[in-house]
Amino acid sequence: MAFHHLIGDPMKMITAIIRPERLPDVKATLFQEGITGMSLSTVLGHGGELNTVEHYRGSAVVFEFVEKVKIEIAVPNNMVDTTVNAIVRSAQTGTVGDGKIFVQPIERVVRIRTGEEDSLALTPIEPRVSIEIARNK
Repeated sequence: MAFHHLIGDPMKMITAIIRPERLPDVKATLFQEGITGMSLSTVLGHGGELNTVEHYRGSAVVFEFVEKVKIEIAVPNNMVDTTVNAIVRSAQTGTVGDGKIFVQPIERVVRIRTGEEDSLALTPIEPRVSIEIARNK
């Protein structure tokens, strides 16, 4: 897919909350698609999983929140489906707790170092072909 470089191009913020153990596969799949610009955070969440009860020094301790990884990726509109599909393919285990993906509009992006705006400020998304050629060198 082509990466557009126009100020004012529609962009989306994709936020994925996934299992920490799925991160290496998700990252590898995104990189294979040419999507390399992302931010990661460790977060605690509670969804459909059951609470975990552990005993510590004779007392029951209830863990209501589970550790997850939050991935945030800003992409032009033409890369939303590719990005979402890559995350689903690589994060899905088929059990409760696989996570969620949220897609939200972005009004404006500014690269602090250069002042570039909108799609110009996003990390370029290289077509898969150029990545594969670079790997073979």
